[in-house]
Amino acid sequence: MITLRQLFLNHNAQTTHFPLLLEFESAKGVYLYNPEGKAYMDLISGIGVSNIGHSHPAVVDAIKQQAEKYMHLMVYGEYVQGPQVRFAEKLASLLPPQLQCTYFVNSGAEAIEGALKLAKRYTGRSNIIAFKNSYHGSSHGALSVMGNEEYKQAYRPLLPGVQFIEFNNMTDLAQINTGTACVLVETIQGEAGIRVPDVSYMQALRQRCTETGTLLILDEIQVAMGRTGKLFAFEHFDILPDILVMAKALGGGMPIGAFISSAQIMSSFRENPILGHITTFGGHPVCCAAGLAGLQVLLQENLIEKVAQKEQLIRQLLVHPAIREIRGKGLIMAIELQSFEFNKQVIDRCIENGIITDWFLHCSNSMRIAPPLIITEDEIRIACAVILEALDFYGGGAKRV
Repeated sequence: MITLRQLFLNHNAQTTHFPLLLEFESAKGVYLYNPEGKAYMDLISGIGVSNIGHSHPAVVDAIKQQAEKYMHLMVYGEYVQGPQVRFAEKLASLLPPQLQCTYFVNSGAEAIEGALKLAKRYTGRSNIIAFKNSYHGSSHGALSVMGNEEYKQAYRPLLPGVQFIEFNNMTDLAQINTGTACVLVETIQGEAGIRVPDVSYMQALRQRCTETGTLLILDEIQVAMGRTGKLFAFEHFDILPDILVMAKALGGGMPIGAFISSAQIMSSFRENPILGHITTFGGHPVCCAAGLAGLQVLLQENLIEKVAQKEQLIRQLLVHPAIREIRGKGLIMAIELQSFEFNKQVIDRCIENGIITDWFLHCSNSMRIAPPLIITEDEIRIACAVILEALDFYGGGAKRV
């Protein structure tokens, strides 16, 4: 009898010649379970999605209840649908007055596309500034503002008028001018290996955008929803974006994205032309119901308040001669090792021992640590012990004394 794994290889599109081929039947909390019942601790939250863990009962109940009422009804923005309205209202209650109008879409990349269009339409300008080593998604527009030539050279020509500057470099801010529609920046760079900018840099970036009439778009697809120890990562820097982009953990495990701005800026989509941005499934009622339930769990269970303490525990435990540096903010961290080859060996060893971790697109010698925020201190100790064992097993140039 042909196996599910073989059917996967036969009929599902592959993105590498070496997929992990891990097969799972269920997931609960911080664990994924294979058909034999073996548990794997998910130390990467499905790449930033499962902030409140897998299959949280409150989210599952919200999905069931909404699915029984209705699912897709009409393209986004035409019908008054309760799940969309209540979710947008809740987000508005947690955001400053400049960020009160939400456009729901299906994913982070789609949210980036909408934000770029909105900035160009509102300002009447066409030039965009993005950052070297940035990552914003894989659609053509998002690919155009990715700061890594290796991943986009095969798809040119891409969007014109995009200029790249160095992240956290004050001097480069002078390149933002009155012809710049927007600056698109990850509040904390993710696929570059978790690069946290200086507070002074982010404030200078905000000031330069204000001086030149340029819209500041903050990509918080990976770092919002409590991941850094704040509900929104920009809160660490005492700045406000003109447009905020979110996805991943926003849906509580369901697919959703959003870009959020002021009603004034967002109104640009209403005319010249009308229907300036449209989506069929964006703001799907089941996804919005799940997202609202997930956000309520995040707030009611005080998960964000415990993030900094858990970060410190990881830093205290992960001490090894093979670790060159630990970068991060809250529960999104990069463990820098000597090479991709060594990192991959360590990652594979961790997976064999029931801990799922990964590397970064633009920083392949660093290991990704971004567990669900519900992870306990005991689970952190177990995960770190497995990582240290893998580092010892492969040496990394030195072992612990």
